Amino acid sequence: MKFLLEVTMDDAALTRDPAGELGRILRYWGGSLRHCSLEPGAGSPVYDSEYREVGRWTVQGPAD
Repeated sequence: MKFLLEVTMDDAALTRDPAGELGRILRYWGGSLRHCSLEPGAGSPVYDSEYREVGRWTVQGPAD
């Protein structure tokens, strides 16, 4: 299986402070993963600090 986190870096908040925004996203999703099903097909949108969708995390199975 693979855990994939994709974030579009051209969002306004990510352009202003890429390291800060990515750090916030990683902290938030890292802390929330215990509440998520980590089975193939699972996933959820990822939001910046202004609550705009900037990406997605997904779990892919061995055939993906």
